[in-house]
Amino acid sequence: MSSAPKVLFGFHAVGVRVKTAPQSVIEIYFDPTRRDARMRQFVDRATEAGIRLIEADGPRLAKLSGGHGHQGVAARVSEIKQVHSLDELLEGIEKIEAPLILVLDGVTDPHNLGACLRVADGAGAHAVIAPKDHAVGINATVAKVASGAAETVPYFMVTNLARTLNELKERNIWIIGTSDDAPKTLYQVDLKGPTALVLGAEGDGMRQLTRKTCDELISIPMCGGVESLNVSVASGVCLYEARRQRTAV
Repeated sequence: MSSAPKVLFGFHAVGVRVKTAPQSVIEIYFDPTRRDARMRQFVDRATEAGIRLIEADGPRLAKLSGGHGHQGVAARVSEIKQVHSLDELLEGIEKIEAPLILVLDGVTDPHNLGACLRVADGAGAHAVIAPKDHAVGINATVAKVASGAAETVPYFMVTNLARTLNELKERNIWIIGTSDDAPKTLYQVDLKGPTALVLGAEGDGMRQLTRKTCDELISIPMCGGVESLNVSVASGVCLYEARRQRTAV
């Protein structure tokens, strides 16, 4: 049974869908009073893609998007066929390169998740994993903050995170958790091989069982007065160090 259409809003989120899967865009609502170059270019691209365009005022766009951060653009879209399982995804990746996965334990803020997905896309992470009972799903706010990455980065919500991490281990993926009190730093570990980087929510960090399941714990060096980084910033630091190591050949 097909799922109901969902709403994307903002230039990035809608623009990426228009670019990558125009056939999935049912219709786009736009503010006709906004006549700047960005809106003109956006409307031209949507028209070229053959997408139905509907003029809408501010209140209608706000109602569609659930707020006022729509930038004058919202779209009703159908779901894109995704990879059905983590196993299926990994089997495809392992033939090409060493998997790089971001695992988020306890990230419940949609702005943080959106930012983490955006970083994961930029750094070339193959997937983001989170537990169903300690995470936020992909909603309109997440999609907006992710600037299109919610459409490009596979996001798996799993029933039992520790079990999933053990299944990754069986695939020879090294599980590296981040912790403020870890003796080894991010810059002292080899991230070139199959790696899953595990980050907890700011404040609480990883849950104890998640921590125990990790093969290794590392810390991010903190040189100033603050004790920790926002989880999306920490994700960026870790993933881009992995990307640096993998490209510094």
